[in-house]
Amino acid sequence: MPFPILTTIVFLPALGAVVLALLPRPGDRLVRYTAATFTFITFILTLLLFQSFDQKLGTMQFRERVPWISSLNINFDLGVDGLSLTMVLLMGILGFLAVLISWKVEKRVREYFIWLLLLEMGVLGVFLSLDLVLFFLFWEVELMPMYMLISIWGTGRKEYSATKFVLYTLTGSAFMFAGILVLYFSTGQFDMTVLSAMRLSENGFPREILPAAAVFFLLFAAFAVKLPIFPLHTWLPDAHTDAPTAVSVILAGILLKMGGYGMMRLNISIFPGVARDYAPLLVLIAVIGVLYGAAVTLRQRDLKRMIAYSSVSHMGYVLLGIFALSPVSLTGATLQMFSHGVVTGLLFAMVGLVYDKTHLRDIHKLGGLSRQMPIIAVIFSIAGLASLGLPGTSGFAAEFLVFLGSFQSQAFPGIQLYTALGVLGVVLTAGYMLYMLQKVLYGEPKPEFDDTRDADFLERVPIFALTALIIAVGLYPASLTNVISLGVMPIVGRLGF
Repeated sequence: MPFPILTTIVFLPALGAVVLALLPRPGDRLVRYTAATFTFITFILTLLLFQSFDQKLGTMQFRERVPWISSLNINFDLGVDGLSLTMVLLMGILGFLAVLISWKVEKRVREYFIWLLLLEMGVLGVFLSLDLVLFFLFWEVELMPMYMLISIWGTGRKEYSATKFVLYTLTGSAFMFAGILVLYFSTGQFDMTVLSAMRLSENGFPREILPAAAVFFLLFAAFAVKLPIFPLHTWLPDAHTDAPTAVSVILAGILLKMGGYGMMRLNISIFPGVARDYAPLLVLIAVIGVLYGAAVTLRQRDLKRMIAYSSVSHMGYVLLGIFALSPVSLTGATLQMFSHGVVTGLLFAMVGLVYDKTHLRDIHKLGGLSRQMPIIAVIFSIAGLASLGLPGTSGFAAEFLVFLGSFQSQAFPGIQLYTALGVLGVVLTAGYMLYMLQKVLYGEPKPEFDDTRDADFLERVPIFALTALIIAVGLYPASLTNVISLGVMPIVGRLGF
C-alpha cells in the first residue's frame, strides 16, 4: 500500500495540536518548538509532493479514496493536480513561517499554537478534498480557529472583527451547502471529478431541481465572500486590522485563495456553460473591485488597513483572470494567488515588525525609519515593489499573465476594454505603495525613533525566506506555471473555446 502522503499532510498539523493539548504542563519554549516541528515536517512533505508530482501525467494524482458514508455515496477522497498543488505548497510555506512569526507571543501560548495548527489542517483539507461533503467540512473547520485567534490574541475591536468574519463566512457557507445538496439530489454524486465530467450546464441534470445558473451562484456566493469581491469585502479590513500579525499573514496569504480556488474547481469545472454566460458580469465586478480597492487604499492612514484594502484590489485581478476563461488568464490568476499570498504575507509581517518596534501604524506619525531599521526598510521596500508589479518579482509575472490572457481572451466581445481598465489598478497601486514607503521609511527621520531597533535574527528568518521566494518566482515563474497549467488545461477543455 503506497504511503498516504495527502492524508499525512492534512492531519499532521492536527496531530501536532493534539500533542500540544496532551503535554503535561509544558513550558512555552517546548510549545513553540513542538509547533515548529510539526509545521516544518508538513512543509517538507508539501515540498516532496511538489517534487514527486509527475508533470507528464498532468491529471489528478496521489489519489486516496476510502468509502466513508456508503449509503449516501460520501467518500474520504483526496487528490492533487497542478491547481491544488500550488496552493498546498503555499500553505506549507506560510504555516511554518507563521509559527516563526508568532515566536514572541506570550499570552496563552499553548492555546494559540493549537488553534494555529488546526487552522492549517482545515485549509490544507480544502485544497486536497475531492468529495463535496469533505470539502465543505474542511471549509467550516477553519472558522473556529480564525475566530479564536482574532478574538483572543487580536487588538482593537477584536471581538467585533472576529464575529463579523464568522457571520459573513457562515452566510456564504449556507448558500454553498444548499448548492451541494441540490447537486446531490439532482445527480446522486458528491465526487467533484465525476460532476465535472457530467458537463451539467450543457447536458442538464439527471433530476433537475434548480436551473444550473442558480446552483452556480449558490456555490459562487461562498467563494465571493471568501475571495472577497466587491461589495462583499467589508469584513476583510476589520479582520486584518485587529488580527495578530501571523494570523493576518495566513488570512491574506492563503484563506482568501480558497475563494478563487473554489471558483475554478467547482464553478467553472462543473458549470462551464454558466461561466461563459455570466463572464461579462463577473469580469465587470472584477474591474470594479480592482479600481475601488485601489482608490480606497489611497485614503488609508493605518498600515494594516491599507494593505487589507490593497488585497481587495489584487483579488480583483484574480477574479478577472478566472472569468476571462483563457488558459493564460487562468494560469495567471493561480500564479497571482500564490504571488499575492507571499507578497502580502511579507507586507503584513513587515507591518507587524514596525508596530512591535514603534507601537505605531499611522503612516503620518511614522517617518525616516530606514535610518534606524535598515534591514526592515529594505525588505519592506522589496515587498512594496513586488505588490506594485516590479519586473523581476512574482507580482509582475502574475499580473502580466492575467492581463495578457484577459486581453487575448475570446470569452466575450469587449473584454479588451475591461482589461485596459483593470491595468489602471497597477497605476493606483504604484501611487499608494510608493507614497507609503516614502512616508514611513524614507521621509524625514523623527527623533522619537532614534532608539528603535532593527529586526533580530529570529525575525529575519521568515522575512528573508519570503523575499527569496518572491524574487525566485519572479525570475523563473515557469517553476510554478508549468505545474499550474496542468491543472488549468482540463478546465479550459470543458469551456469549449
